[in-house]
Amino acid sequence: MNKLKVGVIGGTGMVGQRFVSLLAEHPWFELTVIAASARSAGKTYADAIGSRWAIDVPMPEKAKSIVVKDAVADMAAIAQEVDFVFSAVDMKKEEIVAFEEAYARLECPVVSNNSAHRWTPDVPMVVPELNPEHLDVIPAQRKRLGTKRGFIAVKSNCSLQSYVPALHPLKDEFGLEKVLVCTYQAISGAGKTFESWPEMVDNVIPYIGGEEEKSEQEPMKLWGRVENGVIVNAEGPSITAQCLRVPCSNGHMAAVFASFAKKPSKEEILERWASFQGRPQELSLPSAPKQFLQYFTEDNRPQTKLDRMREGGMGVNIGRLREDTQYDYKFVCLSHNTLRGAAGGAVLLAELLCAEGWFDR
Repeated sequence: MNKLKVGVIGGTGMVGQRFVSLLAEHPWFELTVIAASARSAGKTYADAIGSRWAIDVPMPEKAKSIVVKDAVADMAAIAQEVDFVFSAVDMKKEEIVAFEEAYARLECPVVSNNSAHRWTPDVPMVVPELNPEHLDVIPAQRKRLGTKRGFIAVKSNCSLQSYVPALHPLKDEFGLEKVLVCTYQAISGAGKTFESWPEMVDNVIPYIGGEEEKSEQEPMKLWGRVENGVIVNAEGPSITAQCLRVPCSNGHMAAVFASFAKKPSKEEILERWASFQGRPQELSLPSAPKQFLQYFTEDNRPQTKLDRMREGGMGVNIGRLREDTQYDYKFVCLSHNTLRGAAGGAVLLAELLCAEGWFDR
């Protein structure tokens, strides 16, 4: 197949850098455009980044010489040059809404890492293994935008990626009723390193703005249904969350407590985790983990440093399943927040869109 030409909008931030690193050798996508703010435009990518390269792999050689475009002023030219874009811009929410719709109206599909459109009723928010059927809302969105090819699809909040996939195979069969979750989130989720955020060394901050609301509410859209051109949110289960920032470079961990209408056995839960596959596994998408959900039998696993890079950082890691005195079960989950939870999850979503023909229509 001919590679699709791709742009990364917001390519100088941490998530944008991760997109650039993932796309450098991608078998389906060719990184053609990097765009950012006006202050970076006109510089080579290497010069625009300078000493601010923040992720744990080297800057790709082929990206260094790409001349950065202005994400706003060069919008029409970018839309002509690429087949779709990834959006990782740093703007106010209302600005992102208008910005991404402007690209879509130029017939340039947008796969977004941003939160601005997650609650737009006709914008699919997709974890590819969990709710690929939500892409069926795209024709209704195109009708609203007045486009033939352009649309917006988004990924969910990074912290959800650690624990919602573990609940998903259990939800319908056993009647998931209520969930309590505490997330322990790495500093890269704030776009930081220990060098840029020395206050986080030997420290825990028990507050991350907006995260608890996202953790409690976004699963309702993921578990919703497409109806009359919009996504209708699920009414349950009930979820309550606390979110803490912890001194880890990468990797979001979650302590999960869950109760069911029909309590499963431990063996039933483990069997469903081991056998669960989604559409990405069926299609053998390039970024899809072969074993999406991995259960560790050791009492002290998963561990952030040891396990966040399993399956190239795209797997979800689970451990310590046991019965609880107040809920039916409790367990621990871990995922890589800038890979599965951010840029990697968006690349996997783009692969799904490509495989299902949405970029062709």
